[in-house]
Amino acid sequence: MNNLTRKNINPSLKFVYSENNSLSVIFHDNDLFMGVAGEFNKNLKELEKITQSSLYSRGNSILIKSNTQKNEIVKNAIQFLANQFINNGNIESKDIISSVDKFMINEKVKNNNITDIIKTPKKSIIPRSEKQKLYVRALRQSDIVISSGPAGTGKTFLAVAVGLTMLLEKKIERIILSRPAVEAGERLGFLPGDMKEKVDPYLRPLYDSLYDLFDFEKIQRMIEIGDIEIAPLAFMRGRTLKNSFAILDEAQNASDTQIKMFLTRIGENSKIVVNGDPTQIDLPNKNMSGLVRSKNLLGNLSEIAIIDFDHSDVVRHPLVSKIVKAYSKND
Repeated sequence: MNNLTRKNINPSLKFVYSENNSLSVIFHDNDLFMGVAGEFNKNLKELEKITQSSLYSRGNSILIKSNTQKNEIVKNAIQFLANQFINNGNIESKDIISSVDKFMINEKVKNNNITDIIKTPKKSIIPRSEKQKLYVRALRQSDIVISSGPAGTGKTFLAVAVGLTMLLEKKIERIILSRPAVEAGERLGFLPGDMKEKVDPYLRPLYDSLYDLFDFEKIQRMIEIGDIEIAPLAFMRGRTLKNSFAILDEAQNASDTQIKMFLTRIGENSKIVVNGDPTQIDLPNKNMSGLVRSKNLLGNLSEIAIIDFDHSDVVRHPLVSKIVKAYSKND
């Protein structure tokens, strides 16, 4: 839908409350209704699943059936999506998630210990599962945290968020983000450029997490002055990390010796986080991975927290959890 067409949309919505805990959202524009509902009511079905409410489309209206509090959350989410469609001409899956997160935050705060919430300059992040709550608490309280589990469980994102808040609060002097430079089942061959350009493709997910939490220009500046350091694992040897928050991501691709080397870099007023997914080992010999062994060897030390995520903790697209579960059953 082009900009000229969108300008002609009637944006007004009417809300009709009924006595039986239902709420009707009436659209005065058919194009806006179709945009919000999505093809074959795809958007409504996703909104229904996320909010665990019942939604029905009737003509140019959406009927919401849930409790009073949730009805208001869904109502506000629909208004948010209507504005999104008017401004951008389309609604993506991430917009539906954002519409709910935006208005469920107060409800989630009530059900969470206030210390579990991570407040970053761009957004407030609330753990979405009990394991994520434990993980956030461990990141704040333990000297070393080792976590493992499938993709999409927030291992990297939550660790980067906690590290960034500690840096901004001046509890530490720098964040160090590291990954093994191991190709994901492919042979990339020769990569052009200097050392930074060669290793950046391996470290891109760490950059993405940072940019999602803070302004691009400010992150770039922090990298330039050394407040944030992003480096391949091989560069960690021989160093002592003081006043730092160090994260080793994709640790399933690090050998036993490499993980031991990284953990023993810890210095005064520092935290070390080791994350990985044992089902996604890209090493030529999968037995070389040191992630599982490090958990077994160090799990009895009180200063080290071990967190194991599973498919129920996945917070990406709902289909990711189903994919992870299917592969786990097969394995």
